Amino acid sequence: MSNSKFKHVKITGFLTVVPDNPIKIDEEIRFYNNDPKKLERNKKILGLDTRYVLKEGITCLDLCEEAAKRLIEKLKIDKKTIDGVIVTSNCHEYCSPADACIIHGRLGLRPDCNCFDISGLSCSSYVYSLMTVSSLIESGVMKKCLLLTGDMNSIHSDVRNRNSNMLYSDAGSATILEYSEQEICSWYDTGTDGKGWNKIITPASGAKFPVRKDIADIEVTDNEGNVWHLWDEILKGFDIFQFTMNAAPASVKSLLDYSGKTIDEIDFFPMHQANGQIVKTVAMHSSIPRGKYSNETFTKYANCGAPSVLSNLCDALQGKEVRDIMLISFGVGLSWGCCIVNIEGAFNGGIVKYHLPDKILTRAERAEEWIGYFKGENDI
Repeated sequence: MSNSKFKHVKITGFLTVVPDNPIKIDEEIRFYNNDPKKLERNKKILGLDTRYVLKEGITCLDLCEEAAKRLIEKLKIDKKTIDGVIVTSNCHEYCSPADACIIHGRLGLRPDCNCFDISGLSCSSYVYSLMTVSSLIESGVMKKCLLLTGDMNSIHSDVRNRNSNMLYSDAGSATILEYSEQEICSWYDTGTDGKGWNKIITPASGAKFPVRKDIADIEVTDNEGNVWHLWDEILKGFDIFQFTMNAAPASVKSLLDYSGKTIDEIDFFPMHQANGQIVKTVAMHSSIPRGKYSNETFTKYANCGAPSVLSNLCDALQGKEVRDIMLISFGVGLSWGCCIVNIEGAFNGGIVKYHLPDKILTRAERAEEWIGYFKGENDI
C-alpha cells in the first residue's frame, strides 16, 4: 500500500454529465432469449436498469466540456484564475494532442495554464487524479485546477455482448480543486497488482496491436453467445471479483489506520459502481454499514468507468451536508485507490443530462473534413 497526506487542498465543487440517451435493460429482452425470468434474474443479481449512451460523433470529452462550463458558471469562477487542467480518461479524443490541450482551447484559458492527461486506469483513475492534483497544488505548481474525468465504455463492447455491454454508461465530470490557507487534510491509499494487467484489457487499440484492415472483420462468438471484436474490452469476471474482494477491503483498512480515523467518523463511502452485487460485497467485507454507502447509482446510471465513483458521490449526496467521505475505487491495471477527503461546503451539482446536438457529422463527413484539412482547403 502507498499512503500520502495533504493539508492545504480544498475541493470546491463537482458535477457529472451523462448523455440524454437512456437505454432501459427491459428494452433488450431479446438478448435474454425473450425470457422475462432470465432478464429479471440478471436485474436482481447485478442491479441492472438504465444506462446512458453517446451517439457516434459525440465523445466523453464533449461531456467533460459541458460539465466544466456548468461548474465554472455555478461557482462563478474567473477562468483567468484556473492555472491547471487535467483530463483523466481511457477514451481520448486523439492519440495526440492531449484532451487537456483541446479543452484549454475550447474554454479559452490563459496560456501559462498547465495541461496534461492521465490515462490507463479507468475505474480507479479519479482517486489517482485527485492525488495528483493535490500534490501539484500542495507543492505550489498550481493554485486552482480543473479536473475533468470521462469515459465512453459503450464503444468498447458490442451490444450483443451480455458479458459487459449492459453494465456501462458514458459520462463526463468536472471537479475544481484549489489551494487553501486553512488546513484541510486528505489521506490516500493506492496500489497496483500488475500481474493482473490483462484481466481488463482492450487488445487491439494501441501501438502493440493497432486496428487495421486485417482484423476489421474478425468477430468472435464465445460459448455463451457473446459477440466480441479485438478492439472490445475483455473482462475476466471471476478474476476481477477475486482481486476486488482482496484489494478494496484491505485498502479501506489501510487508509483508516493511516488516517487514524474510524468508520464511525466517515460520513459516507462513495464507491466505484462496478455493479450492485460487487458494491454490496465490498461494503460487507469492509464492515461499512448499509446507511453509509449506496449501490443505487449503478441501477440508475450504470458503471460510468473513470467518473463512476464521482457519479456515486454526485447522486447519493446531492443536497446533503457531509464532511469527511472515503472514496473507494478499483479496476484496470489491476489497480485500486481510496481516499478520505473533506467536502464540507463543496458544491455538488449532481448528475445532469447533456442534450445531444441535432446535427452530428457522419463518419464520411468527418473524413471529408479532415481530407480538406490535409489539403489546406479548410480549418477544423
